[in-house]
Formats: sequence, C-alpha cells, structure tokens
Amino acid sequence: LYIMKIALFDIGGTTIKHWVYDSERPFDFKECIRQPTPAHLGGDAVMACIENTLLFESDLDAIALCTAGQVNPCEGSVIFSTKNIPGYTGMQIKHRLKSRFQIPVFVENDVNAAALGEAYNGAGRQFSHFLCVTFGTGIGGAIFINRQIFYGSSYSSGEFGHLITHAGGIECTCGHRGCYEAYASTSALISSVQKETGLFLDGKEIFSLLPRNPKIERIVNQWLIEVITGLASLIHIFNPQALILGGGIMEEDYVIKNIQEDILMWLMPSYQSTSIRKADLGNTAGLMGMLHIASEQLKHPFILEYVHEK
Repeated sequence: LYIMKIALFDIGGTTIKHWVYDSERPFDFKECIRQPTPAHLGGDAVMACIENTLLFESDLDAIALCTAGQVNPCEGSVIFSTKNIPGYTGMQIKHRLKSRFQIPVFVENDVNAAALGEAYNGAGRQFSHFLCVTFGTGIGGAIFINRQIFYGSSYSSGEFGHLITHAGGIECTCGHRGCYEAYASTSALISSVQKETGLFLDGKEIFSLLPRNPKIERIVNQWLIEVITGLASLIHIFNPQALILGGGIMEEDYVIKNIQEDILMWLMPSYQSTSIRKADLGNTAGLMGMLHIASEQLKHPFILEYVHEK
C-alpha cells in the first residue's frame, strides 16, 4: 500500500487542533497538537497560523481541514462566519493553501466533519439518521440522513446555534437577537457565571466547583434548561434516531445525565425513543471526519489503529 501523509486541521473559535496522519505508524491522537485560534485577529491571521504550521511538515500528500463557519466543500471556501472570526467570510481556503503548497486540499464545516467521524468510527455507527450538536464558543450542528451529510440548498444547513429561542433577546455574534447559542453555548454558561459571581472560570473549573457552590449549581441548571429546550425542538423537527452531543462541556457526566433524564418531559411520547449520546471521539471527531473525507477522495483506505483522547 502506498505510504500516505495527510495534514489534518480542525479550526474552532478557541482552539486549532492539528495532526498528521502517516500510514506507516499508528493513529494516536495523544500526539494531536493544540494551539489557540487567533480568532480576534481575523481570518487572515487564522490562515497564516495554518500556513506556518504546514511549513514544518514535509512530504505531505494532502491537507484536510475543517473549520467553524458555513463552508462550501466543493469550492473549499467560507460562505459565512460570525464575528467570532472577523473577516473570515469569503475566505478561499482551498485556493489559498493549494496555490502555496501544490497538493490536494479538502475543506469542510467542523461539525459536518465531526458527524462523519462519529458516523464511521464513533457514537453514530449504528444509526442511519442522527443530528450532531456541538457546544463550545458557539453551537454547531450537522444533519446526517441515510448515512450522509444533508447540506441544504446552499451548503448551509445545520446552523442549530441560530435557532431563535428568545425573540428579541440577547444579541448574538451573527448580528441577530435571541439565538440558541447566545443562551446555551459553553460561552453563554461562562458569561452567566462571570456576571452573577464575578468569577472568571472556564467550563472545567465551573464543574469542579459545582458540588460545593449552590449559586453555580443554580446557574448551571438554568443553562441546562436552555440546552434541553433547544434539543427538544430539534427532535420534534427532525425525528432523528439519535442526538450525538460534542464539545468539551459534554464530557461532563453531570451535563449528559441531566439532559438524558430531563429532556423526556419536553418531548411528546412518540419522540421519546431518540437516543441521547455523548460523542465517542471527544474533540478529535473533526480530525477523524477529515481523515475519512481525504481517504475517500484520494481512494486511500486508511487503517484505523488509534488512541483517541477523551
């Protein structure tokens, strides 16, 4: 079998994950490199970060990259991005990287890639129809129907974070008000804790304090109501076999357990069979999905021998 090296990237609003698949060695995501996304500096700075990383790699056969924002996977461009990454809308990622490095480039939305990773190597293996919802800086979504991604009429389906749950509510980074992600994202939880307690905590720190801090517990439980009501709406719209929930916050047992137990009271009886699953691949799902896309396009069957990080 031809030796293959593929540079994999997952660009999130907070973190860029990078790993090089090499068909000669085991697939170990413990070697995955993480670096802060220079999102506040804009789209050009994000792309420069990717390009600088690629300069340290040699003998690559392809680049496979997933990113936050609405993506046209055929053109490899960003259709629209919120203010989380200023100046990213319209970014011609595929053209830019292919012109510089002269190798095939594959580009996809980050949650679509995560859904593919989970579909073939994770929590979605047994399902033909599921939704993937990821919670982080914003809320991303992917619609998986008949074992493939549903893209919509202009490659922009699955923007679950911009479902309006509070008409006229908090301003969202998309420019509208009352969006689901303004209330139910990890960023929204962090902001609520900061506003009500004065504490600057990340998601892990919030949950480490949960057992002994009633005020934080109340804030988390109110946030969970926001999460659950949005998920209940998605179940009623799509009637999926499963919801697969990703993002670092979904690694917290308290979160998944409460969603699984409490969502039933929000659902009509005929919808209560929907399975609520935590993403098996954790934060590596997007990289796994991009490896699947690249291997399909390059007609290179990769051998799955890896250790993913929870």
